[in-house]
Amino acid sequence: MSEQPASIAPAVAPRKLRLVDGVVISAKMHKTIVVEVERLERHPKYGKYLRRHTRFKAHDERGEAREGDVVRIAPTRPLSRTKRWRLVSVVVKAKGQGE
Repeated sequence: MSEQPASIAPAVAPRKLRLVDGVVISAKMHKTIVVEVERLERHPKYGKYLRRHTRFKAHDERGEAREGDVVRIAPTRPLSRTKRWRLVSVVVKAKGQGE
């Protein structure tokens, strides 16, 4: 019986991060933001593009995101009953906010 050394064993590839960009529509909760992600879907019969919205609750540890900001979020382990995403970065600050 020949065993492969540990160095030759295939390495487990890291899972691909699914980054999503969206707009913060609520930042009123403590360490939680609500992000709305918009996508275009084609109507199956008529072919017209429809705007569809999905809302995600994301964990914002430092409280840096505000309403109107465009943010990038990534999936994570369940943090609460509805919170499955975490804030990666603030892409664009909303107008009228201090730097």
